[in-house]
Amino acid sequence: MEADLLDRPKPRGVLRVLRAAGASWRGLVGAFRAEAAFRQELALAAVVIPLGLWLGHTGVERALLVAPMLLVLVVELVNSAIEATVDRIGMERHVLAGLAKDIGSAAVFVSFILLGAVWALVLFGR
Repeated sequence: MEADLLDRPKPRGVLRVLRAAGASWRGLVGAFRAEAAFRQELALAAVVIPLGLWLGHTGVERALLVAPMLLVLVVELVNSAIEATVDRIGMERHVLAGLAKDIGSAAVFVSFILLGAVWALVLFGR
């Protein structure tokens, strides 16, 4: 079975990019539908991103105020993927499954700390 997967031709060029874009879109839609935390963070992003673009005085400041919010969304997507994978493997409680979910949650938390720290440093460091 594994040899079959490795031997089959893989798409290249534009077809590969189009397939990857389709997979990415399905992932975003799936996260939006299934993950309340992702929807909440998108709502926060809808406020934080325009505010960051407005409050930033320079392009660098705008990037610093917007980028951590995008990072929160990225980390939440990865955390959701970890949780879905752990749940797919089995619903019974296991120390390592719980640890994997807790580490993913901690990554989201740290990304929020980064968001707050960058905003404080940029806005109060003037």
